[in-house]
Amino acid sequence: MISRMLFAGSGGQGVLTIGNILGNAAMLEDFHVTFLPEYGAAMRGGTANCTLCVSDEEIASPVVSSPDFLLSMNQPSVVSFINRLQPGGRLIYNSSIVDDVPVRGDISFFPVPASDLANEMGNVRSTNMIILGSFIKLAKVVKIETLQESIQMLMGRKKKVAESVIKALMIGYEKFPFE
Repeated sequence: MISRMLFAGSGGQGVLTIGNILGNAAMLEDFHVTFLPEYGAAMRGGTANCTLCVSDEEIASPVVSSPDFLLSMNQPSVVSFINRLQPGGRLIYNSSIVDDVPVRGDISFFPVPASDLANEMGNVRSTNMIILGSFIKLAKVVKIETLQESIQMLMGRKKKVAESVIKALMIGYEKFPFE
């Protein structure tokens, strides 16, 4: 088993955080993991993306030229990366701010109004965790419980922050019946 993933958005949207949390969760489940972040010169507003490979065998290269999954947080990311998805791939995207998804008949589309749900929750910064919860429901790369453990580990002593992050994760996980 190997899953190749690409997470993309703007700097400040938490795209690299998604990859970090998921990669750590995969390691907790004893998978082999590669994580390759890439970001533009601007910290907020510039481009940011990362690739993640999760496998039950050693991974030869961290480079993901044609991912199985693309998670896009914004319109430019969908446009930039949709053609990299392999045939049969799955695109999950933040439908709150992505208005126009290019047509491609050989992939599956999964819209998640993550920004709207984060606003309803009262914390727009939770958008990335909401879409991550939906992604895990769809991709089944790791167990949701392991993802929660990874969040708690990465948050350390910030228990209230970890609780809020896990709440957002669970909203995304429970809201969408992706199977």
